[in-house]
Amino acid sequence: MEQQNDTLHALVLKTDSTLSRWRLPYPVYQFTTGDVNGDGSTDALVGVEKATRYFPYGRRLFIFKNYRGHVRPLWMGSKLGGDLQDFRFIDGRVRSLETSANGLWSVAEYEWSGFGLRFLRFLEKATDRTTAERTFNTN
Repeated sequence: MEQQNDTLHALVLKTDSTLSRWRLPYPVYQFTTGDVNGDGSTDALVGVEKATRYFPYGRRLFIFKNYRGHVRPLWMGSKLGGDLQDFRFIDGRVRSLETSANGLWSVAEYEWSGFGLRFLRFLEKATDRTTAERTFNTN
């Protein structure tokens, strides 16, 4: 990940024979790697702050793959279950820290399901921030 300024980043994949960049014109709040789709190749999970048509502000999760030495999108999610605050990649799953419109916090797990992430389960649901953050940060 290269940061060019506050709101412009680039995801960079460098191999012995190629150099590939994917421009991310959004603030990045989180970056991690892992094999999201189980194909044996490392994917990049990038958390960006980006507006969408129906949500003027929000944190989104984008997942990129290495396709023959080039950065390519695997999933450019607009939303998970709640309002995404943070995420981690643990044991082949995406763990999310989310809030709801009524101010409650949840921790959920998602897994890859062909085209995108599929909800698996709540680790915490409709709780306070301290409890949710403790669960989110537990391996």
